[in-house]
Amino acid sequence: MPLLQRNGHPVKTALLIASACLLGLLSTTGASLPYPILPPLFAGGASNALTGFLGLPPKLLFGVALMINPLGLLIGSAALGPVADRFGHRRVLLITAIGAAAGHALTAAALVAESYPLFLLARFVTGLLEGNGSIMRAMLAERLTGGLRNHALSWLNGAFHLGWLVGPLLAGFTVGAGVKVPFYIAAGALLLGAGLAALALEREPLRHDQHIQHVQHRAPRDDSWWQVARERHSLTLLRHTPLRTLFNVHFAYACGVAAFYEFFPLWLVDIGRYDTRQIALVNMGMCALMTFAALFAGRASPIEPRRRASGHAAMAAIAILAVGVGNLWVGLAAIVLFGLPHAYYNATLQGWSADQFAVHGQGAVMGLLSTTFCLANIVMALAGGVLALVDTRLVLIVGGLLAAWAAVAMRNWSARAVVATAPASMETK
Repeated sequence: MPLLQRNGHPVKTALLIASACLLGLLSTTGASLPYPILPPLFAGGASNALTGFLGLPPKLLFGVALMINPLGLLIGSAALGPVADRFGHRRVLLITAIGAAAGHALTAAALVAESYPLFLLARFVTGLLEGNGSIMRAMLAERLTGGLRNHALSWLNGAFHLGWLVGPLLAGFTVGAGVKVPFYIAAGALLLGAGLAALALEREPLRHDQHIQHVQHRAPRDDSWWQVARERHSLTLLRHTPLRTLFNVHFAYACGVAAFYEFFPLWLVDIGRYDTRQIALVNMGMCALMTFAALFAGRASPIEPRRRASGHAAMAAIAILAVGVGNLWVGLAAIVLFGLPHAYYNATLQGWSADQFAVHGQGAVMGLLSTTFCLANIVMALAGGVLALVDTRLVLIVGGLLAAWAAVAMRNWSARAVVATAPASMETK
């Protein structure tokens, strides 16, 4: 029987994958819009009420502006996956997509008003609702099986990566018409995507998943959204030893990636005096390679997944360090080539986690991975904002060293088996 048929009706399966990928693309398109806009605004532009708020250094304000969106993502990623496990993936996904579109419109209004507090609020709310990426991954992980699930998760990663290409590119080529224009376009596109997904995705009944009840030792029928988000957020999984190990190793790698993502645009401004359009073009090269690699990253391999992820993390670390210690041309090449190992790392780790820890609920597991990355973004935005006051290259060097440590730790972990038993007693040998 064809693989698609083992996972349900072929047309419905294709619509499920396409809907998740479309919303993933549009979500990260909006999230990545500010990255080429903010560095020239805070580091190269004239001071105004936005970039000179309270007389603070513009680079420090830039670091806080980078941190606030991942802070929202951290909370959203931790809470939305378990909430969707309980109340239905389709329902929560559509509500958060529409809310994120409103957040982009509020961001545009804040930039026009040159209001730094309103900008922070808008970016926080948008990040909170864009934590729905864990829901998209959970939908695919729960409804698909085998090789198709791994491929679909990799394709969704490709859509997320493509959003990091489209967002900066959209910013670079529309910001000339006004700083608010890219955000209004992103809001409209996300609303359109949510409408198409509403038509394509099947309605779900309210979920009373028996296993989730067992894990949490509660009867969910009286739970509110707030109770589920507060008591079943993804970080509760850290009580289990293998998931704590996963968090620690992935957090170190994610810190390296966050240092790279958040500060290579500023490095381009400092080293090459690049403007928004030039930053967007460099980012386009990296994300194009990352998206292309994601099309193939889900293929099966005889090598143990954590060992594979270790090799990919090591190559990513080399690329990050090359930006930190190299000249402009070495750095440009490393920025673009970074996309290759990072795409394979994500596909490998997510597929393995979906297979290994499904007993905890796919929304919670995918939420933990997303939460880890968001927490890393917050930590590196704060730490990097301080280090960048000395030299932006320091941020990238620290990030590269953290990714290298993660590669070694992941390789060591791959030598130990993980026993997926009852959630209350899951331990690592």
